[in-house]
Amino acid sequence: VQLQASGGGLVQAGDSLRLSCAASGGRSRAMGWFRQAPGKEREFVAAHRWDGGYTYYSDSAKGRFTISRDNTKNTLSLQMDSLKPEDTADYYCAAGSPIVGMIRKPTAYAYWGQGTLVTVSS
Repeated sequence: VQLQASGGGLVQAGDSLRLSCAASGGRSRAMGWFRQAPGKEREFVAAHRWDGGYTYYSDSAKGRFTISRDNTKNTLSLQMDSLKPEDTADYYCAAGSPIVGMIRKPTAYAYWGQGTLVTVSS
């Protein structure tokens, strides 16, 4: 499975941004978004499960970000609203077959796209 992320950029606090991830070479049970700020560990942002369409969010993303998946196009999107400077990071899409209890763990995903940088200025 190959993943291609896009949509990052420089925005101001309060603005919105939409990230996209195009998947090819197969479908995965779950796809998710993670982010990594300089000097910090990669952290979970949101995930979507193919079976049942369940969605999962980190506390920081809940209420501001919306993850969605277009199964016909095999793409994953992350609509980010009310962006804050602390959202600044490289954002990565991931795909795999994590069990529900591991869906927030980067180690549970087998496939990763390249990062797309999101910078939010204050």
